[in-house]
Amino acid sequence: MIGKLLVRGLVAGFISSIITFGFATIAGEPSVARAIAFEESVATAKGDVPEPELVSRKTQAGIGLFTAVAVYGTSVGGLFALVFAYAHGRSGNLSARALSGYLAAAAFVAIVLVPGIKYPANPPSVGEPGTIAYRTELYFLMLLVSVVSMVFSVKLRSGLEHRLGGWNASIGAGVVFVAIIVTAMAFLPDINEVPAAFPAVLLWSFRMAAWGMHAISWGGTGLLFGAMSARMLSGASGSLRPRHTHA
Repeated sequence: MIGKLLVRGLVAGFISSIITFGFATIAGEPSVARAIAFEESVATAKGDVPEPELVSRKTQAGIGLFTAVAVYGTSVGGLFALVFAYAHGRSGNLSARALSGYLAAAAFVAIVLVPGIKYPANPPSVGEPGTIAYRTELYFLMLLVSVVSMVFSVKLRSGLEHRLGGWNASIGAGVVFVAIIVTAMAFLPDINEVPAAFPAVLLWSFRMAAWGMHAISWGGTGLLFGAMSARMLSGASGSLRPRHTHA
């Protein structure tokens, strides 16, 4: 059963990655190209010698981008299927489609939205090379806090549901999650290495495109996997029903 779910997760993730690639090409690549042009103009103004291009922009925006998105999306689909397999049967009366949708939404919030609010994605020309390791450590620390807080809140909701009901338990768990995240964001240091001359509209467009790519990846995976797993699980449950024979 887990193997079949895993295959469906990989397929759902790959199909979502194709859609994500299309969105990235239309909405994301123009922002990247403008950011690179800005970086080159600043370097030219300083008299710096441009570094040799190891990989052409055409390759980066084409097969390179597709490969990265496909590997990420397929990996997400596989991990998503394993989490679904664990949660299925432990999530009350939720259908496969509903569980898949909830898991995708929770994953997007915990893995993408929350860390991205504190440490948003930056285009190529933003950020000091010397702080890459420090910024990466802070990002993954925020990611860890977010994921652990989400898991804790989900378990808290399950514990409160019997006493408070589903609606009140969801509100209470949500408040706890937000409180933990706000506290963590307040204690973790801020990072702002955006050059003063960098266009604000370009920065906003790049970050919105980055969030959009993740939203399509996670949302598409959740919807596609939910449809495929629901059909498989309904067929499996049907095959387990006792058959009546007639004399």
